[in-house]
Amino acid sequence: MKSVRDLPSVDSLLSDERVQALVDTHGREHALAAARAALERAREELLAGHDPGDLAARVEAEASARLAPRLRRVLNATGVVLHTNLGRAPLAPAALERLQEVGRGYSNLEFDTAAGVRGSRQDHLGAALRELTGAEAAIVVGNGAGAVLLVLAALAAGREVLVSRGELVEIGDGFRIPEVLASSGAKLVEVGTTNRTRVRDYERAASRDSAAILRVHQSNFRIVGFVERPALPELAGVAERHDLILVDDLGSGALTPLGDEPTPRAALEAGAHLVTFSGDKLLGGPQAGIVAGRADLVERVRRHPLQRALRADKLTLAALEGTLAAFRTEPSSIPVLRMASEPVERVRARAERLAAATQGSVEETVARIGGGALPLTELPSFACALPEELAVPLRLGEPPVIGVVRDGRLLLDCRTLSDAEVDEAAACVEQARRP
Repeated sequence: MKSVRDLPSVDSLLSDERVQALVDTHGREHALAAARAALERAREELLAGHDPGDLAARVEAEASARLAPRLRRVLNATGVVLHTNLGRAPLAPAALERLQEVGRGYSNLEFDTAAGVRGSRQDHLGAALRELTGAEAAIVVGNGAGAVLLVLAALAAGREVLVSRGELVEIGDGFRIPEVLASSGAKLVEVGTTNRTRVRDYERAASRDSAAILRVHQSNFRIVGFVERPALPELAGVAERHDLILVDDLGSGALTPLGDEPTPRAALEAGAHLVTFSGDKLLGGPQAGIVAGRADLVERVRRHPLQRALRADKLTLAALEGTLAAFRTEPSSIPVLRMASEPVERVRARAERLAAATQGSVEETVARIGGGALPLTELPSFACALPEELAVPLRLGEPPVIGVVRDGRLLLDCRTLSDAEVDEAAACVEQARRP
């Protein structure tokens, strides 16, 4: 057995012809970093009583791993449709086509080709968003939290914003409504109690310093039982009587009715002056934040200096444009909508096909929307059940397959696997079983 003293120096390892080939191909710095990492791991293995093997081969493997993409496609077999850790909404074919078309060359991002002068990136999606939401105007920023922050900064900085205590939620990696308000420069005024907030609570809280009422989507948090919350038209009445702006943060951005999720059109028709919502949740597009509503207010938001810092890039706009086009022509092509509404018989057929290919068994299970949307909704589903010991090799495979370990078994939920991905998942299981 070798000892740590038997390990070569970095320079000696670099002189190996295979490592030297890495220097010639990728440069000395890359090969040097790979050699140092390989030696460090070899030291750890020797100290643990293991033979590190062929060091030059380890350098080659380390160099290859360092060049491999870190952001990778995975197969989502968790049954969570909008899995935040797995990138939320997969994109529709129309969105991918727009990404490729716009991303492979130059574009008219901020150029008016008809007039031959500078244009605005916010003009490209305005018509589609107006049509789909019923808003007078709309703009797009980088994400949903940014949309809320920008609206508050543009319309309520230095003034009061009334928010029900039952809506002061924390979602998504520490995103807290009170902290967003503070960051915008607005002053939070808590209204009502955690479980019951009435119209008169808003009436009493409104003052000359008040600028807006913010109604917040509660995401994956729900209060049940002894609860009360004013309807949106009632809040619109308070806003009108006190000359306040009513902002409805819808969160998930369902453009069509889905469960009890509010839609932008319904919120605006009920009296909201502005709505904010995400692009990568129930809308089924890329990460984005959308502000839609009254034209004069949207323009004030667009003119705020923070808008430039939060604006969406050309690839986000391209993917969102493709998603909105799919909504108008072929909603079933949007993966999120398909997975959320697909008949359970088709899900079971996929699970049976995957189980037959992997010597697994079919198990009835429950899938969820995820992403803070419809937290109480359970989607009937079926999974392929496999031995638990396959969970790690599948997770480390290519592509990684992410399932759910439960009661000593690995469940591959087929609501979040497409028909095409079933065969791919089966091949991954076969590879994971190899020694």
